Amino acid sequence: MSSETQRLRRSSGITGLCWLLLGLLALKCGAAETPRSHPNIVFVFSDDHSLQTIGAYGGRLSEFCRRQQVTPNIDRLAARGGLFVNSFCGNSLCSPSRATVLTGLHSHANGVMTLSKPIREGIWTFPTALREAGYQTAVIGKWHLDTTPANTDFWRLLDGQGTYWHPEFIGPAGREKHIGYASDIITDLSVDWLKHRDPAKPFMLMVYHKAPHRIWMPPPRYYHWLANVTIPEPDTLFDDYSGRASPAHNQKMEIGKIMNLTTDLKVVEPGKWGEEFNRMSDAERAEWSAAFAARNDAFRKAHLTGRELTRWKYQEYMKDYLRCIKGVDDSLGRLMEELKAEGLEKDTVVIYASDQGFYNGEHGWFDKRWIYEESIHMPLIVSWPGVVKPGTRFTPMVQNIDYASTFVEIAGGHTPDGLHGRSLVPILRGQTPTDWRHSVYYHYYDPDHGVPRHYGIRTERYTLVHFYVTDEWELYDLKKDPQQMRSVYSDPSYAATVDRLKAELNRLKTGFKDTSDQPQAVVH
Repeated sequence: MSSETQRLRRSSGITGLCWLLLGLLALKCGAAETPRSHPNIVFVFSDDHSLQTIGAYGGRLSEFCRRQQVTPNIDRLAARGGLFVNSFCGNSLCSPSRATVLTGLHSHANGVMTLSKPIREGIWTFPTALREAGYQTAVIGKWHLDTTPANTDFWRLLDGQGTYWHPEFIGPAGREKHIGYASDIITDLSVDWLKHRDPAKPFMLMVYHKAPHRIWMPPPRYYHWLANVTIPEPDTLFDDYSGRASPAHNQKMEIGKIMNLTTDLKVVEPGKWGEEFNRMSDAERAEWSAAFAARNDAFRKAHLTGRELTRWKYQEYMKDYLRCIKGVDDSLGRLMEELKAEGLEKDTVVIYASDQGFYNGEHGWFDKRWIYEESIHMPLIVSWPGVVKPGTRFTPMVQNIDYASTFVEIAGGHTPDGLHGRSLVPILRGQTPTDWRHSVYYHYYDPDHGVPRHYGIRTERYTLVHFYVTDEWELYDLKKDPQQMRSVYSDPSYAATVDRLKAELNRLKTGFKDTSDQPQAVVH
């Protein structure tokens, strides 16, 4: 106790009991400034949301997105917390990524190497550990893991991919049809769960959006938004794929050749509706027709071909894609408002991520699947009041195998031995372990869209990939060639680099016990 404090005690005549009471009050007030040891967790998980369309990330379209207010709530979350600059997936496809998040294991180990497969029976998933730690758990939205159980206290899961309009959810009582737009319904159900949870227990709420997955159906409130705006084109929109191995030439992901005018771009005649349109009411279809009829009429009269047709497709695809993202951003804003209204804002870790990256016209492509940058790179933003310094940009290389361990450590639970990932909590606390990884492992299995099976690694500077069906290799020097336009695998000056990276690839592949590229391995 300082001499000044002693003087004040003597002069005021305050008794020892009063000082004890004041001390306890100070401790109580101080506790309000200290983060809870086991805070609530809200995990908002979107589908196919690219880094470049988040204002906070600073990618190709980030400045445009900031000006147009595409992701104001996601950007605010990053400002009050931190974002991971080097966040990657291990298999850029919806179901495999979701299985990896749940299990902390790469695809070959959890069994979900392609779409619509259940996690291998008996494998641990993180919601089990959360419940064991005393947490209430809920998951609402797109699950897309076939018969894998949610293992949560509350679950309402979209059937398969789900639909944007009037979706059906599967719950304990069977199927439930909800009227409205998927992103809004998922948010309504999530907010309702927050209002009716047990307030005596900490919780983890998983809000799993369908958007902005193909076929990019936006909410009606954004039909006209961006209508008269031009989206910046990527420099590589008309890439000819020279300087690369055969897979880039043989893919089926090009906007100009593959993107469908009817389903993807909604250039439809009244009465010739697709599945999503058929789910709409007459009034909803009329609203859509009124919004897009003039655009479609102008398109038909223009008779566009070649590069001009590709440019038109790019513009209209991107507008619907961003409109869907705007709906997801609205959802995050509503969730944050509800947390604040219930006094939970300072006691809740809020995490925003997507299941993988996505192509927004780069190399002329849409979709994902590749080990290349726009596909493998995924957003990860974490707000943890009192722990994550606002505005932090984390640079360590992290992967979706790390999510499960992270959630469990935040909750004070326990993970089993043998997980492929590591908890990000030390990094969030500003204490990156000295032995943290400097490379990430990738393996893609599903030959749909003309993207062949391949594995490889991404380091801080290089991408090395092996297309093992045709035994072709590529190497990209991201420092000199960030857009990955020319493979330098056969360049003699990179021979030592190739040897070093192959050794690292073999170390990771062996360490993770991945033999799924071998001929006897059967991949369904």
